Amino acid sequence: MGVKPPLVALLGATGFIGSAVLRELAGRPVRIRAVSRRPAPVPADARADVEVRSADLTAPGEMAAALADADVVVPAVLYSAATSTWRIEDGDTEAERVNVGLVRDLVAALADRGPGSARPTVVFTGTVGQAGPCGGRTLDGTEADRPVGAYDRQKLAAEQLLLAAHGHGVLLGTSLRLPTVFGYGPHSTANDRGVISAMTRRALSGEPITMWHDGTVRRDLVYVEDVARAVAAAIDHGEALAGRHWIVGTGVARPLGEVFTRVAALVAERTGKPPVPVVSVEPPSHADAGDFADIAVDPSAFRRATGWSPLTPLGDALARTVAFLADERERTAS
Repeated sequence: MGVKPPLVALLGATGFIGSAVLRELAGRPVRIRAVSRRPAPVPADARADVEVRSADLTAPGEMAAALADADVVVPAVLYSAATSTWRIEDGDTEAERVNVGLVRDLVAALADRGPGSARPTVVFTGTVGQAGPCGGRTLDGTEADRPVGAYDRQKLAAEQLLLAAHGHGVLLGTSLRLPTVFGYGPHSTANDRGVISAMTRRALSGEPITMWHDGTVRRDLVYVEDVARAVAAAIDHGEALAGRHWIVGTGVARPLGEVFTRVAALVAERTGKPPVPVVSVEPPSHADAGDFADIAVDPSAFRRATGWSPLTPLGDALARTVAFLADERERTAS
């Protein structure tokens, strides 16, 4: 018998990032255990041998079963009660159970394999918000971490658990810290809760695109399919990357006012109607300081280590997102 292809346990396989990672890895000659609460759709052109496993990973024993014999683990579970955005409230114990507790369970399950077992590669998806307010600096991964929001603090706590387990020889752990991830492709299966898609939906409905600032706030916007490729690159270079976090992004921070104006123009091309206005509005009470701060990143260390770079120009990514959401709107209407 030949050697079995490596087994990748993908946790959160129906989520926004998890589903994109599933599509990316399905094109490889590997085995994938796609784990999520509801069954993950298997890409029609998959080369991989995909095992679909429906499970509530917070239930006793489910994490250990999901990771059984896995050579690679990608924890990409999103707290599902956050129905519209990634924001969570301080003291939300359910969010902590998912965002931090599942990584704690993951570490415990892998530690139970015992001494002498091969260390699986674990690629965690975090956020650049773990560093906290950047004060206008470009984030390159060398800054001290001072997260402010509950979500960012929980992501940092999970990352620290993973990297501590790496230090104890349990696993080969690395974390990819991501800026604003957005977008849809022709084969997308999960909802993007981010601001770019939310404003695209507004424009398709004929409503103004709204900003909580004057439009000069800059963000590094990275297309979700490029993020999936970054996760795959991290798997390929698991040993070289292990033991630390890495910044992933395009390296270009763009004013959101310009981005939204482009979205309005793309929607107008699709609908044949005049572009909707892009307007500034009063921010809601739940807005925080991070909503008004520029976020620029320098991903050059990750690029040098893996050879990864984003392949999708912003204009193409926005056009694909508009096309997908316009098609979805037409399907719903019909």
